[in-house]
Amino acid sequence: MNYTPAEPPGQQELTSGIASVLTGRRKAIILGSIALLAFGYFAFTAFQAATSFYLSVDELVERGPVPGETYVQVKGSLKPFTFARESDTSLLAHFQLEEGGAVVDATYNGVLPDLFFNPHSEIVLGGEYTAEGILVVERDSLLIKCPSKYEALEIENPTESIPGALET
Repeated sequence: MNYTPAEPPGQQELTSGIASVLTGRRKAIILGSIALLAFGYFAFTAFQAATSFYLSVDELVERGPVPGETYVQVKGSLKPFTFARESDTSLLAHFQLEEGGAVVDATYNGVLPDLFFNPHSEIVLGGEYTAEGILVVERDSLLIKCPSKYEALEIENPTESIPGALET
């Protein structure tokens, strides 16, 4: 039998070896590209959620509800004597936030931290601002900014308690 291969035997083995390496390299590049795109997407969405800004209550009331807007963050403080629960056993709370003379009604279904009721706390709520003008706060979208524990004391003459200080 007269057999004449298209390529010499050594060359044929070399070609199939290069093809399998290129195929493996191609697979690695494709998988790496997919992983890089997925990581980029997750980083973008995490960054976007972390950089969401908030409006003050007066800005929100002045602007009003925006059709199609599903999430807004609002900063204000609890208006005194407006907090109420549906019942003694319910976690659904109704209250009002105020700032700059404006007031917005809000509802939250969940446990509230003690600092929520501190009159010096700033409250940031996230949720949907409905066409009725009610902010429906989403679970885990409640942030309480602690009031400053240290405030400067107002002293008429601050140097009088320091021995040897010059009087002004």
